[in-house]
Amino acid sequence: MKRAPIRGWYRGYVLGVLFLVYVCAFLDRHILYILAEPIQQELEIPDRILGLLYGPAFAILYALLGLLVARWADRGVRRSIIALGLVVWSALTAASGLARSAVQLAAARIGVGMGQAACSPPAHSLISDLFPPGRRATALAIYSMGIHAGILISYALGGFLRDEVGWREAFLWVGLPGLLLALVLRFTVREPQRGHAEGRLDTGEPLALGVAVRSMARLRSFRHLAAGAALNSLVGYALSAWLPLFLDRVHAMKDGAELGLSLGLVLGVGGAAGTLAGGILGDRLGARDPRWQLRIPALATFASFPFTAAALLWPTRLGALLLLVPAILLGYLYLGPVFALTQGLVPLRLRAFAAATLIFLMNIVGLALGPAAVGMVSDLLGSHAGLGAAALRYALLIAVVGRLWAAVHLWIGSRTLAAELRSA
Repeated sequence: MKRAPIRGWYRGYVLGVLFLVYVCAFLDRHILYILAEPIQQELEIPDRILGLLYGPAFAILYALLGLLVARWADRGVRRSIIALGLVVWSALTAASGLARSAVQLAAARIGVGMGQAACSPPAHSLISDLFPPGRRATALAIYSMGIHAGILISYALGGFLRDEVGWREAFLWVGLPGLLLALVLRFTVREPQRGHAEGRLDTGEPLALGVAVRSMARLRSFRHLAAGAALNSLVGYALSAWLPLFLDRVHAMKDGAELGLSLGLVLGVGGAAGTLAGGILGDRLGARDPRWQLRIPALATFASFPFTAAALLWPTRLGALLLLVPAILLGYLYLGPVFALTQGLVPLRLRAFAAATLIFLMNIVGLALGPAAVGMVSDLLGSHAGLGAAALRYALLIAVVGRLWAAVHLWIGSRTLAAELRSA
């Protein structure tokens, strides 16, 4: 079967559009975090309920629907699926500003999660059909940098809007631009032929669901890769969700604009640099020995732990923020290689489902459990251990231990990686 040529500039254009879609996803997902303090005061929400809004209210249906949407994406037109999801989550982000109770805000968050289920699995599959294996980790790392750009904008813009127009109008400002981007995506991006980047023929229908699950479960490297990614996700989401209130309570950063800009730069720039570095290192070192595609993330994840713990314990605001830079940079090196390997280990029409399976595990363990568990432990330590504002510090320290566990899984997964990539 003859492949239609895809020009280099067009690959870059599609990757750029998908990057902007992912920026919108994390902008709309994280805006709640920087707006939490006024929302908590107006709606009288305790930490444990706020943790549920941060995590389970968004993550559970997001993760479950992601698996169903991925099966659709392995059959259907991926660009249209992503555009439809973008319309849904952007509209419901804007509607979040109308909430009059925690229940109404939770309903809007659930809707945002449902819309965002249509984002990454089809996007990963589409990118993998545009970029060959030797450039895939870098391409997926660039796409994943949308996480950190979205976080930076959500904190910096959200902190400014919180002070200037209030939390309700802030939701409106960040939600509506996604509707325009959905039109750009739908009408300017073409659907690539599956397998184009590798010169492989499309094998037809996806595997049956049971066969697909069993085939991935048999891959030892994928099992450990997924466990390491899920544990890293737990720590990352816990930090993203609670660092604004941590800096507010422990270091008295009360000004929304200052807090948002400082934290946005640390998480956004540090995370983006780490994600891009991980993708480039994964492609270059992986070309010599595939095992380094997981060894690099394992070593970086391990090294991030002492910096994160020191940042949480540091007595001054400036010192804590400076220590967070290497902590965040090292903590996100895993994203590009992990996402790229997931695409390389499975058949063509299983790629969206494989990405959705990985994202399901990352969000059930990370997003659903991480922020909620930290909120519950913070309330527990504050009420029963008498730690007051410091309770959140120690709740986050407990969560950060997950980095060490993640590093072990990533290293173990590297041992069987070369053989399983050859089999694929």
